[in-house]
Amino acid sequence: MSNLPPFYESSVLSGIAHGFLGRKGGVSTGIYQSLNIGLGTKDSRADIAENRQRAIFAVAPSAALVTLRQVHSATAVFVDKPVADDDRIDADAMVTNRPNLGLGILTADCVPVLFADPISGLIGAAHAGWKGAVAGVTDATIDLMVEKGALRHNIVAAIGPAIQQASYEVDDSFYQKFVADNLGNQAFFLKGRVGHWQFNLPAYVEKRLKKAGLGMISRSSLDTCQNSEAFFSYRRACLSGEPDYGRQVSIIAL
Repeated sequence: MSNLPPFYESSVLSGIAHGFLGRKGGVSTGIYQSLNIGLGTKDSRADIAENRQRAIFAVAPSAALVTLRQVHSATAVFVDKPVADDDRIDADAMVTNRPNLGLGILTADCVPVLFADPISGLIGAAHAGWKGAVAGVTDATIDLMVEKGALRHNIVAAIGPAIQQASYEVDDSFYQKFVADNLGNQAFFLKGRVGHWQFNLPAYVEKRLKKAGLGMISRSSLDTCQNSEAFFSYRRACLSGEPDYGRQVSIIAL
């Protein structure tokens, strides 16, 4: 397959097939241009299927792409075989030790996290929006990897492109909820305009990963909201009054 979509990689996952893809390299048109992976969008189903094929072929050519019906939960599931698109599981994280399964997490500002324990041969992938992050979706992923034989200090994690603090404005009630949960969460907010704050979701996710005792963590500084050429963004679509928005995918495979 020629003209494969580009993707970003993390050094902590060196030697493991993985990639954080953006919106380039697909066939979708209009507001979905061009590598829209989201089955929940109103894009052409044929175009989405072609995009999904291109994405997995770029990262792990022999693997089958497995995605979830993401619901902003803290649910992590073990996957041991391909899952048809129409049979996607309601969850926000996956773990596997089986070769040729490409775990795919869809985002459009939320934080994608890819995990691996190269010693035990386990990988994971998580979708961490603010709700899932607070509820512990990354902790659930790590716990499931450990249950299947991983050791925390052997697990590495890569945080992919997501909405960054400069783009993520929240109101005072949002801030108060986070601080009520943990006073230390004040560190992830900067004061913005009156009654509003700028929230650093990727840094919050990184803090949860560090607290879980992982071996190594990397964090992308790429802002999905500000870079319209490279990424889809829910917030940008809302601010622009667009009726829908595409989804990019982050993939890891053995």
